Amino acid sequence: MPDQLFYNTGISTYIWIVTNRKEKQRRGQIQMINATSFFIKMRKSLGNKRHEIGDGSGNNGKPDQIAEITRLYGEFKEGDLVKIFDNSDLGYRRITVERPLRLNFAVTEERLAKVQATNQFVNLATSRKRKDTKTAEAEIAEGKRKQEAILEALKALKPLGVVNNRDKFSAQMKAIFKDEKIALPAPLFKAILMAVSERDETAEICTDSKGNPEPDTELRDYETVPLKEDIHEYVTREVLPHVPDAWVDESKTKIGYEINFNRYFYKYTPPRPLEEIEADLLFIEKEIADILAEVAG
Repeated sequence: MPDQLFYNTGISTYIWIVTNRKEKQRRGQIQMINATSFFIKMRKSLGNKRHEIGDGSGNNGKPDQIAEITRLYGEFKEGDLVKIFDNSDLGYRRITVERPLRLNFAVTEERLAKVQATNQFVNLATSRKRKDTKTAEAEIAEGKRKQEAILEALKALKPLGVVNNRDKFSAQMKAIFKDEKIALPAPLFKAILMAVSERDETAEICTDSKGNPEPDTELRDYETVPLKEDIHEYVTREVLPHVPDAWVDESKTKIGYEINFNRYFYKYTPPRPLEEIEADLLFIEKEIADILAEVAG
């Protein structure tokens, strides 16, 4: 519909006709009518209301625009002002494109500092025994001893250098902690393992317990695929040439619909000739020069 139809807002509005009793020819289809040009300027505006849709009443010669819009709707034929789509034409699937997690592992002073900064490591030297001061102090002291033991055990892995396989490095960590009789809960072990890791495109892919590649959340991307297009063909054409190791997590695929009114009724307007634009610029420059001359004088 045209803009400026209501006194309290000037935005464009849309009328939606939704029914489950469509005629046979309309079933499974959507009709769009561009009625933005169907308005008459009011003699006196009412707030933001400056336009009205003519109904042909009176002797002022106004066209019956309401009847024309109704005719376009009833004819159900495509034209400059009418577009007809299948329901699926407006639908899309939002797919999640994953890429494998690749990490290298090494024990360095910089990465040990990251270990010390993790919440799980810091919490070792804390206590919830707020009322029992002696017990709390004892727990904190024991936690600090465990922290030192963990760091010393990790330093024994420095000679390994950079390891490009997570499973191999994880096995080395487990072995060294076992030798030092350091028992670690799974969350703390994982936090330490991630703290001594670094993303590396040349490293081997990290896999889960079933041997499937784990996704790297920082490399996760999303693509919008029209409902009428095959997802695998789209990925093969648009994604894999750029990232050959990518895959689609189909469990995260979502279906949505979008109506981009401007896209369907857009009409290209060629720019003005350069000569005409240049003439306008020269005229403006002359006007500015004349004004500056007057001010200077």
